[in-house]
Amino acid sequence: MSALQRSLSRVPWAYVFRRLLFAIPTMLVIIAVAFFMMRLAPGGPFDGERKLNAATEAAIAAKFGLDQPLWKQFADYLLGVLQGDFGPSMKTLGKSVNDLIADGLPVSLAIGSLSMLVAIIVGTALGVFAGLRQNTTGDYTVMGFAMAGISIPTFVTGPLLILTFALGAGLFAVGGLGEYPNIGMSFHNMTLPVLTLALPQIAIISRLMRASIIETMRSPHVRTARAKGLPEGTVIRRHVLPSAILPLVSYAGPAMARVMTGSLVIERIFGLPGMGSYFVDGAINRDYTLVMGALIIYATLIVIFNLIADILYALLDPKVKYD
Repeated sequence: MSALQRSLSRVPWAYVFRRLLFAIPTMLVIIAVAFFMMRLAPGGPFDGERKLNAATEAAIAAKFGLDQPLWKQFADYLLGVLQGDFGPSMKTLGKSVNDLIADGLPVSLAIGSLSMLVAIIVGTALGVFAGLRQNTTGDYTVMGFAMAGISIPTFVTGPLLILTFALGAGLFAVGGLGEYPNIGMSFHNMTLPVLTLALPQIAIISRLMRASIIETMRSPHVRTARAKGLPEGTVIRRHVLPSAILPLVSYAGPAMARVMTGSLVIERIFGLPGMGSYFVDGAINRDYTLVMGALIIYATLIVIFNLIADILYALLDPKVKYD
């Protein structure tokens, strides 16, 4: 049996199937709660400083189905979602929510996935380094940088990186996705946003891994491995790291969903058209359909990444069983 076959045989397929089935009512509850909370809150998407005349207001309400009973609006919206249609944007004329998500989601996914990749690699390496050198100068140095990374918000680190590496050294773009015809995501204009978003995650992951390494090093199975005379490198590679990485797997699932659905601060600082900006603008403007579309995408990613984290648990630790 190959390594791939052995890994697949350890995947809790029955548990995965149950989780996917359970995700259906979970998503329905999320959609229903968000839908009715937004509709029942005071105000509406077309309220402004100047009140519309009755005829115009009635025509707009009929166009977007707001003149229907709430249960009918919800049923129509849910039917559209099941068909992959999030409806028209109520504030961006001529654009559907699908169009806005198609514009913003790739940017947020690219920045978020690259940021988490950098954060996991660098944060894990720093955490292992600090954990294996507990109470040394190297440990204190790494934890000092980690505390700074957690304490300093991204709206401070972003402009500092722009001043240093864009305006100062001229190595990267100040922001945006370039100018026509060279519009797109590239190393030149994506590096600073990725680093800005990755720094807090690096700090969190390094602290998490350090604590996990220290705890695992004191566990009975590690002491037993050392008592058998195994080389220290083998003990760390085979017995410490597989157990120590489990808390990181648990953290990375929801963190990836949160990071990959957009960051308003990062997108505002670097002038990027991502999901975070669309979601906040939709919430401020009471764009019901846009907020609902962004929320559904976020909830879906949460379900997917949490499920992936559970599967990785089963693959990394044979002792983990799902009944």
